Amino acid sequence: MIEHLYIHIPFCPNICPYCAFYKESAGRERVETFLDALLVETTAWAPRLQPKTIFFGGGTPSALSIPQFEKLLTGLHASLDLSHLEEWTIEMNPATVAADKARLLRDAGINRVSMGVQSWDDAVLKSLGRTHDAAKAEESFHILREAGFDNLSIDLIFGVPGQSLDSWRSSLERSIALAPEHLSAYGLTYEEDTEFFKKLGRGEMAPDEGLEADQFELTTQLLEGTGYLQYEVSNYSLSGRESLHNTAYWMGRDYLGLGPSAFSTVGSKRWRNIRETGLYSESTLAGKTAVDFEEEVSEDLKSRERAAFGMRTLQGLPLADSISWVKELSDARDQGLVHLSQERWLLTPKGRLLADTVSEIFV
Repeated sequence: MIEHLYIHIPFCPNICPYCAFYKESAGRERVETFLDALLVETTAWAPRLQPKTIFFGGGTPSALSIPQFEKLLTGLHASLDLSHLEEWTIEMNPATVAADKARLLRDAGINRVSMGVQSWDDAVLKSLGRTHDAAKAEESFHILREAGFDNLSIDLIFGVPGQSLDSWRSSLERSIALAPEHLSAYGLTYEEDTEFFKKLGRGEMAPDEGLEADQFELTTQLLEGTGYLQYEVSNYSLSGRESLHNTAYWMGRDYLGLGPSAFSTVGSKRWRNIRETGLYSESTLAGKTAVDFEEEVSEDLKSRERAAFGMRTLQGLPLADSISWVKELSDARDQGLVHLSQERWLLTPKGRLLADTVSEIFV
């Protein structure tokens, strides 16, 4: 049985200039058709699903209206065996949080929210194209608490042009003051097909690697100093509040993705659904495949991916599984990027800063 389920909800009220995930703005009729298709796809897979984790990603899943959520959640409860469910996460934009919607989600069994605050500096939020301000983000956090959510994650972005070290420190401190159970701190990346990537190419934006390194080191210093464990390079949690869904992904567990553009890896197969919502809905509702790309995943590739992701976590890479990369890891140790502890290769503080470089050893 497949234990980890991702559902992609592609609709966004606003298209952020840095985001490379598949998303779109859409009208009510398009959303309704999408929900019909998603529930058809869910029903088709239901006999093979017994989820321990579900993750609603996007897009902006919380952009759905209450009637749309009622339709989706009722359909999922009717189709799926949720008796083994441990964690059900939804990504939420602070601008789309309301008390009645929060209560509906919590009553339906969703027990974890990942809220995309990104910054507590209004000037930085504006540069990121976000539709909320810091005051709205804090209000939304309290609304979620009042609705009964006791597992909240705040997402932040550093390395934003114009974002000073003091601004970043303030965002970290304001997040810590709210006492979320989990924090994610991601360095800004310039992904293809985004407005920021185009600006980078035109020379209108430029990363400051030195400042980003300082921001990353400050993140670890402040969060670990207040009880948050850096259990993955970009993710920090209080004890026992690590993301179960993401951890399963990093460990190479099978997972199913539903919705347009969603990836799945089950056994030796990996595939991606159709990347356009209208075509995805049309094909699914017509009883045809939702898949537009499929490949075989060899055991060698799986082991490489497990090693690359594992090195980014506190679990590291077991020495027994590292035979294929002994020379490369020894070289990385000589450079101060990795070290051996209790028969596991782990990143050093310098290695966490250069985690992508270390990952290149395996892939």
